[in-house]
Amino acid sequence: MKLSDFDYYLPQELIAQHPSDKRSDSRLLVLDRKTGSIEHKQFSQITQYLRPEDLLVLNNTRVIPARLNGAKYGGGARIEVLLDRRIDDSTWEALARPAKRLSIGTVIQFAKGFYAEVKNKLDDGRVLLNFACIDGFDKAVKKHGKIPLPPYIKAQNSKLKTQNLPNRYQTVYAEVPGATAAPTAGLHFTKELLDRIGSRKTYVTLHTGYGTFAPVREQNIEEHRMHSESYEISEKAIRAIKTIKANKGRVIAVGTTSVRLLESFDKAGAGETEIFIYPGYTFKVVDAMITNFHLPISTLIMLVSAFAGVELIKKAYSEAIKERYRFFSFGDAMLIL
Repeated sequence: MKLSDFDYYLPQELIAQHPSDKRSDSRLLVLDRKTGSIEHKQFSQITQYLRPEDLLVLNNTRVIPARLNGAKYGGGARIEVLLDRRIDDSTWEALARPAKRLSIGTVIQFAKGFYAEVKNKLDDGRVLLNFACIDGFDKAVKKHGKIPLPPYIKAQNSKLKTQNLPNRYQTVYAEVPGATAAPTAGLHFTKELLDRIGSRKTYVTLHTGYGTFAPVREQNIEEHRMHSESYEISEKAIRAIKTIKANKGRVIAVGTTSVRLLESFDKAGAGETEIFIYPGYTFKVVDAMITNFHLPISTLIMLVSAFAGVELIKKAYSEAIKERYRFFSFGDAMLIL
């Protein structure tokens, strides 16, 4: 398929610059794949569509303060680093800007006693960094890093300054640190809503990073290659999923990150996934999904198009634009049945 098949026009004013006042106050577009029907609801009404035999699968990754500002050691050029994927206790793959100012062996200083050496230069402005931190890496990042917001969020927005933004860019069930971007479909859930859902849920972990949001440059999308992301799934979660499937219930993935994990794992434990889901893919586990509205020509809109069909997703997005839904990370949600 062509990249242009997944393009659409979005008025700039529909890109949400701040979260809703209350998480579950977001709007919810309900799309039925069988009938093609569309309904407009509030996210707090989502329990109307959940059956007793359903299982929600939520991604409990926690966003870390992955944006670091530093300079080449010795008073050189300013360097911004976005941590992407942890390799071991002191080594990360990261995006660096400007990457052209860096070479293998360059040392970046972020603070006193907090350094990183460039061990390798990768593609797309990424580098392999080895960190040296007097107080330990996690403590240093927590102290000196910032929660990375998507580039279309304008941090100077006055309303953002009045909100606890780092908290709102985490799900209320975020538990396992490691993501550099939030699993945004989960941002709509409140603790009260989760209590209403009760035992019809389980948790998995996929650390969202550059692999999910990297731009697709190939005109033939089948030539695109995803970067690897790490995940973990427990025996408990697998048992819950298998039980639901055996009882003809529905596995409802909360977010595209949960979808990618569910369509990737083969056993309990930790793993890596490079799965790229686009139209033509046959889903093995996921029966329904909750998702936000995604950027044009992104792997995320390709994934939801694989699930619901390209034309039906175009119809839903056109309806959302007509009805002035809010798009992207802090925007509204869609339930695809």
